[in-house]
Amino acid sequence: MDVLRRSIRELCVKDHRVDPAEIEAWLANKTAESWALWVAHPEADVLVADREGLVCGVGMVRSRGEILLNYVSPEARFQGISTAMLAALEARAVARGAEAMQLESTHTAERFYLARGYVRQDAGDLLRLGKRLVP
Repeated sequence: MDVLRRSIRELCVKDHRVDPAEIEAWLANKTAESWALWVAHPEADVLVADREGLVCGVGMVRSRGEILLNYVSPEARFQGISTAMLAALEARAVARGAEAMQLESTHTAERFYLARGYVRQDAGDLLRLGKRLVP
């Protein structure tokens, strides 16, 4: 949970603009209770990246190919953790039968996903991205 909360506070500044109310809105469902429900959901897989025994990344994907989480701790940024997590999330979704991936991105992460083959999808005010995995 700490990785999620710190990543939002420290790395997603472009999105929340250091507005305390906006940050709290983002963090509202990032609780131990929510985490327990997410991990137990039968249609979702939660993956954790660790380095030297410390959690440095967390991701979550629904079986139909929707990425719900892909966060990295601030000190692990730009070290390949998010890229490895994304590959693992995509592989997990394909193993469950997904042919494409979808996600709602932050503006902070948009460039990351575009560089990895995701494209913008029309979704009004939301920043939705998608990628076909299986020809």
